[in-house]
Amino acid sequence: MSQPDVIVIGAGVVGLSAALGLQGRGLSVTVIDREGPAAGASAGNASCFAFSEIMPLASPATLMKAPRWLLDPLGPLTVPPRYAARIAPWMMRFAMASLPGRMRHSTEAQTALMDLARTELEPFLQANGHSNLLRKYGNLQPYESEREFRANLPAWEARERHGIGFRHLTRAEMDDIQPGLAPRFISGTFTPSYWSISDPKDYTLALAERFVGQGGRLEQAAVSQLGIVGEMVHIDGQPAAPRVVLAAGAHSHRIARSLGDRIPLETERGYNTTLPVDAVDLRVQLTFGGHGFMVTRLDDGIRVGGAVELGGLEAPPNYRRAQAMLDKAKAFLPELDTSNGGQWMGFRPTLPDTLPVIGPSRAGDRVIYAFGNGHLGLTQSAAMARLVGDLVTGQPPAIEISPFAASRF
Repeated sequence: MSQPDVIVIGAGVVGLSAALGLQGRGLSVTVIDREGPAAGASAGNASCFAFSEIMPLASPATLMKAPRWLLDPLGPLTVPPRYAARIAPWMMRFAMASLPGRMRHSTEAQTALMDLARTELEPFLQANGHSNLLRKYGNLQPYESEREFRANLPAWEARERHGIGFRHLTRAEMDDIQPGLAPRFISGTFTPSYWSISDPKDYTLALAERFVGQGGRLEQAAVSQLGIVGEMVHIDGQPAAPRVVLAAGAHSHRIARSLGDRIPLETERGYNTTLPVDAVDLRVQLTFGGHGFMVTRLDDGIRVGGAVELGGLEAPPNYRRAQAMLDKAKAFLPELDTSNGGQWMGFRPTLPDTLPVIGPSRAGDRVIYAFGNGHLGLTQSAAMARLVGDLVTGQPPAIEISPFAASRF
């Protein structure tokens, strides 16, 4: 079997998007994954292309809310007590990244990546025959009080400065877009550019099918070490390919360590429940920002999920978090039928400044990093594919990538 030009480690939505992008540039590609395509966070995410989410999680606003959130083990942000000591250094980095100057820097970088993601998405879908899977429902964020609305205004003003369109709505206007919200919500903000995919698992599997159909190879194997020897990248001690892209999601930092990069990646353990498609008449995506979760519409279901549990890769799932969000969704959408749902938990790889790692390894540019998108992996996948393609083929990257360098840590 001939040696590929590039090996991509990771068969999630970012890795497979990168693999297809590299195929489109005429390169032969093999994808290796420990479990196979769409086995991780790409299988159960909220299905959204959240281009308007330019504000990093690491921010002064989060720092102000964090103490209250952390006291609630089922709230929007939690750290299991047994994991607190281990994650303390990461939390210190998070706090530093939340300082106003650092946050502005992260916002600018995130905005550039989001702009590229939106520009690249539809051409990427069209090139790979998946345009029919895109949905453009938009997103509605309801508010329970004038105080909550006012607290969100700085973020909306930042989005406005960056050219992101939205409309603030009265209760009556909100009801025209999404009937059935509980009376507690007095107003809302609608963002038309908040798109979605028909189903994230089906989409990722469709990427894999397209990749194989174009001559790509998919292999199932766990990778633990990389090394660069001359003009060849070795995988677990064996010569593998001239170039490797590391896009292994929440496991990426362990592999990167073998190249001398110590990257403080943690996992946003995300939970959701997927209900039958007729569980409620959902016309848009709904974001309940004060409670840290969304209700999203798939082609064959209604998904209730989100929140952040910083608990690592080893602890068993705490599905009480999924149930807590489902109970709130029922209170917020009284007509929601919460029966016959399926629960899920996935690992979303995240860095303390909320930016991914994009660029060459410390050991050399024969290994390109493409991971750490947190809960925005699907959103940013087409942009990641473009940037990986630029880097592997020696082209100037479409945007400035220095803010995403592994060496920032």
